[in-house]
Amino acid sequence: MAPIPESARAVLEGPAPAHLVTLEPDGRPQISIVWIGLDGDELVAAHLPEHRKIRNIRRDPRVALSVEAGTHNEMGLAEYVVIHGRARVTEGGAAELLQELARTYLGPDVKFPPVDDPPPGYITHITVERIGGVGPWAR
Repeated sequence: MAPIPESARAVLEGPAPAHLVTLEPDGRPQISIVWIGLDGDELVAAHLPEHRKIRNIRRDPRVALSVEAGTHNEMGLAEYVVIHGRARVTEGGAAELLQELARTYLGPDVKFPPVDDPPPGYITHITVERIGGVGPWAR
């Protein structure tokens, strides 16, 4: 497990969604936009239905994701964090995590998911193996 520098934590806990890449059975990349949070040194994302990304992770745990920082470096390039890691899926708790993440992504007073009895869903836990991108975390 690679430690996450504070500069990268600030981006990962910010309002930009992540582009999550999983691998299809034939090796092609499958990309989804997800809300992410941090649980210690792991990244977490919640999903209500069993989307393709969940099935892909169960079959092959290798993942990558990128998040735009919303800043530019001294050369004018947009900064972003890239995480390479391994994911695992647990069942349940998705609605609670989505509500927590919605405060960052949608606003402090929003109800999400906007249904009274959401399914238990799934949580993806990503163990960070490598951090890159453009920014101080990549130095």
